[in-house]
Amino acid sequence: MARTVVISGGGTGIGLAAAEAFAADGEQVVLLGRREEVLARAAARIPGARYCAVDLSEPRGARRAAEFAAREYGTVDVLVHSAGGNGRREKAPEFEDPLEAVVHDWTVNFRLNTLTAVLLTEALQDHLATPGGRVLFLSSIAAYRGSGSGPYAGSKAALHPYAFRLAGQLGPRGITVNVVAPGLVEETDFFVGEFPEERRRALIAETATGRVGHPGDVAQTLRWLASPAAGHITAQVIQVNGGAERGH
Repeated sequence: MARTVVISGGGTGIGLAAAEAFAADGEQVVLLGRREEVLARAAARIPGARYCAVDLSEPRGARRAAEFAAREYGTVDVLVHSAGGNGRREKAPEFEDPLEAVVHDWTVNFRLNTLTAVLLTEALQDHLATPGGRVLFLSSIAAYRGSGSGPYAGSKAALHPYAFRLAGQLGPRGITVNVVAPGLVEETDFFVGEFPEERRRALIAETATGRVGHPGDVAQTLRWLASPAAGHITAQVIQVNGGAERGH
């Protein structure tokens, strides 16, 4: 029987690659995100996929997504949190006080990366498959190394204790909760504007594998963590960054 897989940020990058991987296994995929045109385009290329355009950083949006999934499918077997970003796509006002700019940057990053995941999880908790449910969060190597921006790294790191606590709460229901931490992944919308080749080469040099990551690398890890084979793995952070977290 096909499972229902809900993927936030499922219209592009890692979320889209995950949706394609699960759909290839015959799973029913539901894509969530803010940009309806992007979701519609993604759903059109995935057999049987459906989508719901919502702002998951707002309680109303998370509730609407949960109601859609519950109404249409009843039970959510796998919940993948791929929505997020570094705030560079958000329109930033001009601030006279530099501290106001700091507040804005941190608030935007926590809204995009932390609140989207927490609100959707809380809204869907009662609809997760029991037993057998899977909750999967996308963190980042930045949460360990402080790379990128401080607000982005902090907002990703905040997912870890939340996931660990959630694993303890949901474990008695036979639900596992895990985190995946990618490094540099190309073919995504994460990098806005020009990404210097010198910086790219430096990040590749930090890996043990000598290459960048691709959305499929992360998608296949998520797929495995959602499988019966990973049923006794929970409250873990899986590094998918070619060993870069170790600082080669």
